[in-house]
Amino acid sequence: MLDLLSGMDQTCEGLSRRSFLQVGALGGLGLSLPALLARQGTADNSAPSDVNCILIWTRGGTSHHDTVDPKPEAPVSIRGEFGVIDTAIPGVQFTEIVPNLAKELNRFAVLRGWNPQNGSHGSADQFVMSGRRFNPALAYPTYGSVVSYVKGFKSALPPFVQLGSQVDQRFGGGTPGILGLEHSPFEMLENPNSEKFSVRDISPAKGTTMARVDRRRQMLAKLDDLQKKADLQPAKFEALEENFQAAFNMITSPATKKAFAIDEEDAKLRDAYGRHQFGQSCLLARRLIESGVRFVTVTDGGWDTHANNFKSLKDSRLPPVDQALPQLLADLEDKGMLDTTLVCWLTDFGRTPKINSASGRDHWASSGFAVMAGAGVPGGHILGETDGEGGTVAKDEYHSADIAATVYSKLALPLDLIAQAPDGRPVKLLEGRPIKEWM
Repeated sequence: MLDLLSGMDQTCEGLSRRSFLQVGALGGLGLSLPALLARQGTADNSAPSDVNCILIWTRGGTSHHDTVDPKPEAPVSIRGEFGVIDTAIPGVQFTEIVPNLAKELNRFAVLRGWNPQNGSHGSADQFVMSGRRFNPALAYPTYGSVVSYVKGFKSALPPFVQLGSQVDQRFGGGTPGILGLEHSPFEMLENPNSEKFSVRDISPAKGTTMARVDRRRQMLAKLDDLQKKADLQPAKFEALEENFQAAFNMITSPATKKAFAIDEEDAKLRDAYGRHQFGQSCLLARRLIESGVRFVTVTDGGWDTHANNFKSLKDSRLPPVDQALPQLLADLEDKGMLDTTLVCWLTDFGRTPKINSASGRDHWASSGFAVMAGAGVPGGHILGETDGEGGTVAKDEYHSADIAATVYSKLALPLDLIAQAPDGRPVKLLEGRPIKEWM
């Protein structure tokens, strides 16, 4: 997680003389907020038509064969161990281990025609979550960072929150890239299913009273005044002051604590989502969107099933998703939020048609799946198809760049958005075409 002051010793002269306050003023609060808090002053209290997003990221590469694109007529070496069941849409079948997704298919759409064009971890997180291939010379931003950059704050909460740590950042996946650290996600790593769940970054550290926080704040303000009189770059100190102000606003806002107070939810609703980390993370994502966060990424790991693919999917990986994702969509609809909340389920790539000797499936760069719901996406729509083995897209092929263009369009982000690289170059953030059938 990024520290609120990360990199500022390099950009603001004189900070070394105040560095003790990094711990004294903010470290004592248990605070490690991203520098994105400085953008709170650009808040856009937009109209009800403003669309937010919940992105579910299953890290490792979720098998399309064993979920939403089964091949029951293929040899057992391809179709695998699972049977199929009918869905809510006549003629469409899923595997038998996702019964809730099958029953609730009328709430979401499935892209069976996704060609990932990539079969490598790390670069997949970058490619799929930004729509641009990894470029060692130019770091493209993830969706949530673009939302932060374009729309800014809507409440005291950060515009972009990530739940869990299951994003591979080695190649820039899930990061703000050229947009800068201030547009990084606020990472919440604690398990919301824990009995003693709390978020250390929104509350003072144990033994630190708000009166003590206020004294530290006053001391910091006095040092700032002295520094500004001697400093030749007042604009940078002004930005830093906004940064601290935004951090304090988040810590002291009752809305912040309420957003994370998942224990206030009805026990029956929590049970419906599932008493596991994934289910409670989905519920928390809904609460955060409801409280003014614009973009939430829910991360889940363990999907790289080179061995024991079928046991892993059946026993641990798929049941939480099969329970929580349909419940999230139903909950959003019940609260009147589904029309203004785009929900996406994305993953690294597909997995091989042929089962390997370890009863697993390996990386596959030519076919996979994506799921979208809400924000006008037509529920029950199955788009595209793969060949008889699920190895190549045979109809209505779309790429990661097209998924990105669809996300941008649904969130009212400009498709021709230009950002500035650190060296001053204009950079077009997006390629691809929106998925017309879902617009």
